[in-house]
Amino acid sequence: MADLFIIGGGINGCGIARDAAGRGLAVVLAEQGDLAQATSSASTKLFHGGLRYLEYFEFRLVREALEERETLLAAMPHISWPLRFVLPLHQDMRFETDTPASRLLSRAMPWMKGRRPAWMIRLGLFLYDTMGGRRILPATRAVDLRRDPAGRPLQPQFTRAFEYSDCWVQDSRLVVLNARDAAARGVRILTRTRVVSATPEDGGWRVETEGPAGRATHRARVLVNAGGPWVQQVIRDIAHADSPASIRLVRGSHIVTRRLYDHDRCYFFQGADGRIIFAIPYEQDFTLIGTTDQDHAGAPGTARCTDQERDYLLRFASDYFATPLTPADVVWSYSGVRPLYDDGASSATAATRDYVLRLDQPGGAPMLNVFGGKITTYRRLAESALAKLAPLFPGLRGGWTAGVALPGGDFPVDGVPALAARLRAAYPWLADSHVTRLIRHYGTDSFAILGEARGPADLGRDFGATLTEAELRWLMRQEWAQRAEDVVWRRTRLGLRLTPAQIETLDGWMQAQG
Repeated sequence: MADLFIIGGGINGCGIARDAAGRGLAVVLAEQGDLAQATSSASTKLFHGGLRYLEYFEFRLVREALEERETLLAAMPHISWPLRFVLPLHQDMRFETDTPASRLLSRAMPWMKGRRPAWMIRLGLFLYDTMGGRRILPATRAVDLRRDPAGRPLQPQFTRAFEYSDCWVQDSRLVVLNARDAAARGVRILTRTRVVSATPEDGGWRVETEGPAGRATHRARVLVNAGGPWVQQVIRDIAHADSPASIRLVRGSHIVTRRLYDHDRCYFFQGADGRIIFAIPYEQDFTLIGTTDQDHAGAPGTARCTDQERDYLLRFASDYFATPLTPADVVWSYSGVRPLYDDGASSATAATRDYVLRLDQPGGAPMLNVFGGKITTYRRLAESALAKLAPLFPGLRGGWTAGVALPGGDFPVDGVPALAARLRAAYPWLADSHVTRLIRHYGTDSFAILGEARGPADLGRDFGATLTEAELRWLMRQEWAQRAEDVVWRRTRLGLRLTPAQIETLDGWMQAQG
């Protein structure tokens, strides 16, 4: 019998599985599709405190997220790295009308008429710099856009800005690396395995699954529902239980364009409607723009970036960039459904990004339901989940994940150049772009992927965009990849560079190996 049976192979499910296994619990995790197939691969791909959440007075969430940025950065320097964000100032910046900060300022200074003043932004950035015990990341500074290279891509009316720090993360790789570490500690990871039913039995759970090997029965002391957007369906249709908590499905859409500027900083743009979007350098040759916040009424798996959302993001960005953007500039778009805890907020943007954990006992069997959360706080969410479960497991070990490297991340935060030099020395025939991609996906595991290869031919078939047979075999053996989409849209983002015909060829090869 397992101690925990976890439903959901997104970041929360895999994070809880890893933490629990490291404390000595026996864990099984089932994911109905591929790891990170839904929300966890459709984020804005940032470890960030959430600067705009300060306007909602979500101080605990922001502090926790800010504290986590550097903890996570140290544990995964291959898939996460610091970024600087440029926040241009202009007189039309407005609050969203339903934020606590907006309401407070409207009462105290009605003559501001909803404007978001520069002094308040600077105050928010001061809090952002100090709330989380920043040690590695540089502090906020003022920027003269008339002289700084960050001003060149922008319209000339933007002359002043603030620049602050946050971090990038390869979101779907974060999930897979947590799953790999969990598996190394004994967790059974079952992908493409649907949970058919979960029934209380003898104070625990009997769980029926349907997977590639057919139907199976599992028994566990505790059921953990980390179903993300499907969390309520798990409660209602699989466990046949009730819960007073509920979620609000909010669709976040993003577009990817050709690279819009030459420097490596990001932009934080504020709109006249009070919303914000980011423009972020992406995969060397592209720019990522997002996100939207729209209530989502359909099934979670149907989320798509609509033409209206695409055009909204293009108009928003065009209000800042000197060269207007058109639909022809968009090379890819994606959309994910965030399962936000339903706190009764009046809009999707205002809904809390905090998480709520509820330990219920339908039929006398313990069931932990995970509502909400954000990628930056996944590790703290996992610790909180284990704290709730600790009374059920007397003698359970304490938290251990802070600062413990994920697979491939066992090198210093500033060690990427040195690691790249080692890889080039060992494999001098690799192109620089190939070296960079391997390190940013696999870190020190790059050496295991390349093995004893003495030249390109030793890596086997080349499927395009530096993707070789050696890398594919590694992904299939070590990271649960089964289809081309697993590889080109989640383990990597090479779908941006491969043609549909190349992806079809790749899929055929992978299926033939199975």
